[in-house]
Amino acid sequence: MENFKRSIWTHLDNKDMDALKKLVSQAETIEILDVMRELSVEEQAIVYRLLSKDKALIVFEQLDLYLQQTLLASFTEEKVIEMISELAPDDRVRLLDELPAKVTKKLVASLSPEERKETALLMGYEDETAGRIMTTEYVRLKRDYTAAEAVEKLRTHAQDKETIYTIYITDDSRKLEGVLSLKELVMASPEQKLEEIMHKKIIKVSTGTDQEEVARTLQELDLLALPVVDKENRLVGIITFDDAMDILEEETTEDIFNKAGLADLNSRESDRSERLVNGSLFQIWKVRLPFLVITMIGGLMAGVVIEAFEEALEAIAAVAIFIPVIMDMGGNAGTQSSTIFARGLILGNINTKKFMRHLGKETIVGLSMGVLVGIATGVIASTWQGLPELGIAVGLALAITMTLATTLGFFIPFVLFKLGIDQAAGADPIITTIKDISGLLIYFILVTQFLGYLL
Repeated sequence: MENFKRSIWTHLDNKDMDALKKLVSQAETIEILDVMRELSVEEQAIVYRLLSKDKALIVFEQLDLYLQQTLLASFTEEKVIEMISELAPDDRVRLLDELPAKVTKKLVASLSPEERKETALLMGYEDETAGRIMTTEYVRLKRDYTAAEAVEKLRTHAQDKETIYTIYITDDSRKLEGVLSLKELVMASPEQKLEEIMHKKIIKVSTGTDQEEVARTLQELDLLALPVVDKENRLVGIITFDDAMDILEEETTEDIFNKAGLADLNSRESDRSERLVNGSLFQIWKVRLPFLVITMIGGLMAGVVIEAFEEALEAIAAVAIFIPVIMDMGGNAGTQSSTIFARGLILGNINTKKFMRHLGKETIVGLSMGVLVGIATGVIASTWQGLPELGIAVGLALAITMTLATTLGFFIPFVLFKLGIDQAAGADPIITTIKDISGLLIYFILVTQFLGYLL
């Protein structure tokens, strides 16, 4: 896999499109999917356009929604319409649900009458129901077919179906009467009627069944697909096992966020992460540069603080030795806290409705660690420099700075989260800026108080 990636990047760098086309044409779908996630937007478009039509469709259907949208943005309008029309009905609706309403309306209007009818049918059902996520591409046969006739029908129509491993038996009005597997059909005598070998006891769901219930049923009963029927027991679609696994992943993640009171955090943080990793240079600048500017301004202000206490530094050179210790320990404590907050938020261990309780505990943790580190460092400073008062100033400064840093490590990300600002990019620069300025002020004030007689 790594050799394949290196070859892709080499051909892209050398602009050797012929070699690149040959490489991707011989590659497995999983290899292409893996490398697509690591390419820039422009490189993704180049690689995708070199795929054969059939392989391109397979790859597109298995890409994340964000990557699908990114690729569509790089296509011409004609290419977008072509891609949308070739998608399976359920995949098409899944993508259209994520596009702006005006774009969706225009794309639906561009579909053929049959495709438009299929799409409108699925989009007419409520979100997160079986009807919304089912596909209309299934195998439906009549009970009076012989096994030989059924196999011939499969041979003729199988290419356009989502799966042929499960076969559904209906009457002329599409009422579901039975089900059998492909294995059972192939093993049957050619002259046997389907009504003789089909199972009349059918596990099915209705169009209004919750999608999570559907997925759990597929998982627990180890089924490849589930038929979806309307109120009149007419077969209208099926839901396959691979779709069910996607649903379970989404629902499990959503449940975690709901428990933490973060119903919409998942998709928001996912989109931000995609932008920061795979977005354009301008998109990344827009998120990260403002916070780095804040850090730069904070650094300059810290310089102003040091300048204000220049006399103390000149009079007692030993004071400067412990500045890095105080700033680094505060920085490390703040980073630990912000990381713990982010992980706790994502995993549902932090309930935002009870945030003050979490903040209080983290402050106590910061104080306890600050006292321990402060005492140890204070003793070392006092012994090393022979100035007990300097040891006290260093110890107290560390205790206060680390307590403040851990508190900020929880509080700043929480405020950014509530304001809808990207905490991943913004928390640490803000924490560092406040901590550096306040830490230096605290240290120099304590030095002035305890060593003022030497100035």
